[in-house]
Amino acid sequence: MASSRRIFPRGMLLWAALLSFPGSLCISDLLFVKEPQDVIVSRKDGVVLDCLAHGDPPITVRWMKNGIKVSENDRVSTLYNGSLYIREVEGKKAEQSDEGFYQCLAMNKHGAVLSQRAHLSLTSMSAFEEQPVSVEVQEGGVARFSCKITANPPPVITWEVNRTALPLAMDRITVLSKGVLQIYGVTQKDSGNYRCVATTIANRRKSAEAVLTVSPATEIGSFQKPIIIAAPQNTTTSLHQTVTLECMATGVPKPIVSWSRLDHKPIDVFNTRVHGNGNLIISDVKLEHAGVYICRATTPGTRNYTVAMASVTVQAPPSFIERPESLTRPRAGTARFVCHAEGIPAPKISWLKNGRKIHSNGRIKMYNSKLVINQIIPEDDAVYQCMAENSRGSVLSRARLIVIMSEDRPSAPRYLRAETMSSSAIILSWERPLYNADKVIAYSVHYTKAEGLNNEEYQVVIGNDTIHYIIDDLDPASNYTFYIVAYMPMGASQMSDHVTQNTLEDVPLRAPEISLTSRSPTDVLITWLPIPAKFCRGNIIHYRLSFRVSTESSVQVLELPGTTHEYFLEGLQPDSLYLVRIAAATKVGWGESSAWTSHRMPKSTSVRAPRSPELRLDPLNCTTIAVRWQQDPEDKATIQGYKLYYKEEGQQESGPILLDVQDFDYNIGGLDPRRKYHVRLLAYNNLDEGYQADQTVSTPVCVAVPDHMIPPPSPPHHLYAKANSSSSIYLHWGRPAFSTSQIINYTVRCNPVGLQNASLVLYLQTLEPHVLVQDLEPNTKYEFAVRLHVDQLSSPWSPVVYHSTLPEAPTRPPVGVKVTLIEENTALVSWKPPEDMDSAVTRYTILYASRKAWLGGEWQIMHVEGAITMALLENLLPGNIYLFKISAANEVGEGPFSNAVELMMRPKETLQKSLKANLLDSTKSDDYSDYYHLDQKSMTGIVVGVCIALTCILICILILIYRGKARKASIAKIAQQGTELLPHAAVLMADESQERKTTNQSEENTNASMSTMESNHFIDAKGGTDLIINGHGPVVKNNSRKKWMFFLGRKKDHEQPKRRIVKASSLYHPGTTIVICEDIYPASPGCPGTFQMRRSIAADTEHSGNSEESHETSDSGRFSHGSNDDIHPYSVISTTPPLPDSFTSHHSGTNSALSNQ
Repeated sequence: MASSRRIFPRGMLLWAALLSFPGSLCISDLLFVKEPQDVIVSRKDGVVLDCLAHGDPPITVRWMKNGIKVSENDRVSTLYNGSLYIREVEGKKAEQSDEGFYQCLAMNKHGAVLSQRAHLSLTSMSAFEEQPVSVEVQEGGVARFSCKITANPPPVITWEVNRTALPLAMDRITVLSKGVLQIYGVTQKDSGNYRCVATTIANRRKSAEAVLTVSPATEIGSFQKPIIIAAPQNTTTSLHQTVTLECMATGVPKPIVSWSRLDHKPIDVFNTRVHGNGNLIISDVKLEHAGVYICRATTPGTRNYTVAMASVTVQAPPSFIERPESLTRPRAGTARFVCHAEGIPAPKISWLKNGRKIHSNGRIKMYNSKLVINQIIPEDDAVYQCMAENSRGSVLSRARLIVIMSEDRPSAPRYLRAETMSSSAIILSWERPLYNADKVIAYSVHYTKAEGLNNEEYQVVIGNDTIHYIIDDLDPASNYTFYIVAYMPMGASQMSDHVTQNTLEDVPLRAPEISLTSRSPTDVLITWLPIPAKFCRGNIIHYRLSFRVSTESSVQVLELPGTTHEYFLEGLQPDSLYLVRIAAATKVGWGESSAWTSHRMPKSTSVRAPRSPELRLDPLNCTTIAVRWQQDPEDKATIQGYKLYYKEEGQQESGPILLDVQDFDYNIGGLDPRRKYHVRLLAYNNLDEGYQADQTVSTPVCVAVPDHMIPPPSPPHHLYAKANSSSSIYLHWGRPAFSTSQIINYTVRCNPVGLQNASLVLYLQTLEPHVLVQDLEPNTKYEFAVRLHVDQLSSPWSPVVYHSTLPEAPTRPPVGVKVTLIEENTALVSWKPPEDMDSAVTRYTILYASRKAWLGGEWQIMHVEGAITMALLENLLPGNIYLFKISAANEVGEGPFSNAVELMMRPKETLQKSLKANLLDSTKSDDYSDYYHLDQKSMTGIVVGVCIALTCILICILILIYRGKARKASIAKIAQQGTELLPHAAVLMADESQERKTTNQSEENTNASMSTMESNHFIDAKGGTDLIINGHGPVVKNNSRKKWMFFLGRKKDHEQPKRRIVKASSLYHPGTTIVICEDIYPASPGCPGTFQMRRSIAADTEHSGNSEESHETSDSGRFSHGSNDDIHPYSVISTTPPLPDSFTSHHSGTNSALSNQ
């Protein structure tokens, strides 16, 4: 309904202000001077409950017990001052027990007031709920006994040893009020029988005895991590009480126990003390003492500690923030009383009229903490009390309503009629009052629903110029009751006659909420709940059920009568996803269909899978849904647990939430109000998932009044997240612009990004616009959102903020630390990164020192970047023993150091001999393998590279062999052609075998014979080969390879490569260009002549594969840069054919000549 219509007359009824007077009006208020208090008495004892009231006499006092009037007799009577006297109190075993809650009711001519409640209880003591247990302790250890008993009043517990009072003067012994005995440093004298004694004003009880046996101490390690053997327990208390938090720890050496708060607030030092060896005592408890307390047991001088936590909840009885005020109102006016109270838990507000509870009706309404009385009548003149009560007590506050009568007022409007116009509109008409109609200044239209209790009454004020009015914001298919009141400056008229009229029906506003359950792979049972009355908008006469396979477009439709609420579908496809929806119709027409609800049919092979549970959904409040289920008792399948999924209509599904087999209920929180949610549940085991049950439910609105009157508040803004540590993130957000008097609380949602298990979503409550979220995983990205709650309204969730926790500092040192001496004063340190590192190493710290410096605590420090895993340490002194240890650090902090590694530095002379021996011995190559530690990836890369290189070499060899064969055929062809041009060439070719024999003999000559060879050579200027040609033909090089001098050391005597002299024949052709190289060795005899070849033959000699000699030498065909600085080539263009002289060439391994055409 429009908000402008749901108001009460204020500014338009100025006449009401003229008749408003202060609440007292010189009338003596009725109030209590003394009220009854809680009392504990023994059976057969007498007791007096006080009650003294003040006000206009006469005052009558009446006593109530548990809301019922107390019957007086010889044993129970009321004294002259109003107090209640019970001569002999009877307990529960008697026919009529006197235990209960008592209140006195004081009455006079102005009304009645009710006192606060007083609880009368009898002294009692139960049997021991917990007895001391015998224990055996080593000498010097810790012993602990405890007992527990319930008594009224709470008992005082003391301890006895061997049936004598335990001396408490020793510091080793601590007794806690809750029944705990602690003995530290146990000796043989402490052996004996212990028992506790509970004492009250009326009872005394002793527990069973427990034996303390002290055994001789045995040798224990020099260090034991602290262990908390008695942790603090969660405690709920009330204001001004005393709380004891026990914390008992053991360890070697004896741990130190300290306390702190989880919210980092300081502990109140004035009302808090440590009792014994670590027990925290909080006296005169206040609200600020509530919170989570942390007990930390720390080994002295170390960082080893153990913690235990417990929460302290402080409850407070109700107290008033705003009390109702007395009012004076004219007849037919409106009175509003306001009452606000606070307490823990939140108090419940109720209203009393003359000592009796008020129930809402058409005129009197109670909204939250307000009492509104419309159309005041003389009977409303009374004393009203606001009562706030919770589990810790109750308080009352009174206010008086005085009704002023006026004789000069108009009569009531006449002949009120109502006529239905549509499903939401009714028109009213009436006639003016019969008397004083000319003095009417306004009319007030009142209407409320005729059905139900505590229906809200709406009021609309209109001018005096009309006697018709249309109310057009009514609910369809509903009955309403109407009446009219006329107003004049001095008062209001009586109410008109009441008229009831109903609106027409309309199409349903909402579809039913359906539930799907399979009993076999081919059927599904569809059930649905009736539509709530405010949404059905008429009588439902039909349901339309639609279903289809998700992969098909054809839809099957069934129409069912309105009295049906389930349907059994058969003959469906196993292991298929079906979509189902439903719509409802009144006689006016069909409403909107529900969204498609998906249901996965079981597999045909899932015969032994668990059956679907019987699912039930109930909204607990506007943001929480209670999920309850029950497994089929006839189901014989094994169940390992349950999987729960849920989603908002049209949104992505959340889950699964994994639940134990013993669970049969679960609350889904953090939901949005007025949203439809789809929930599905299935059982599973090790073999298969069971049949699933699907159901939809809607969350209600968060307020009792229509939600469109008050829009939801805006969500918190400027949400900011900052990582505090590897396990905590600090959140801060902006408070909306509300009045500071409004109490706002917040809900914080936190979960890791990509979370699959919705049960791990964390919800935190806070009253402050900031919170520290703790117990998070290190180096993990989380998402956060915040919503606020004010006056039972909830805002939407704020935009999501993402932030990651910091990584943990390295928990392990680097591994594989090795130190190798590479020079007389230099060592190489190598290592591997720490294992199980979640973040990159940013820096390594190397500590090293000689043994003498280490004894003095003097370390030398060296820092290395995180990407480097080796370092050179120089300027080490020979003859010393050095210690090395390494730690890794990331952006958070430094990790632990590795174990120290020793390196013995040899004396200088011994070190030089050792290094020389290592260089000469090539078999020591394994020593150099310590310089670098190759991981698996590096070794794989090396193997792959070597394989590729070997493959390339093999391919090159095959190509060279193939080309060699081709060139042999080409040479034979050219030789045949040369025979026709140069007949003498055949003779030279025929003598080739003889020349080869001569060549073989010349290869066996010594170096002295090599000095007689000619030094003029022909070279290939293209750089394609290092082939040498002399007058006898190509000269083949020995297969000599370079050797690294690092491995040869200082070896001076090495063999010279063998010289080989090859005689080769040449073919002369005029006009050929010759490139000549001249050796300028001092012993060279000079260049005796030139040598020419035909272009075709010269071209064939460019490649080392052109002759058999090149194959024998395994020449690779690439230019050798071994000693090209000894070659001085120059080119000569010959215009006259030279003589066919023969040339010789020598190859020394350091000179190369290349021949080119």
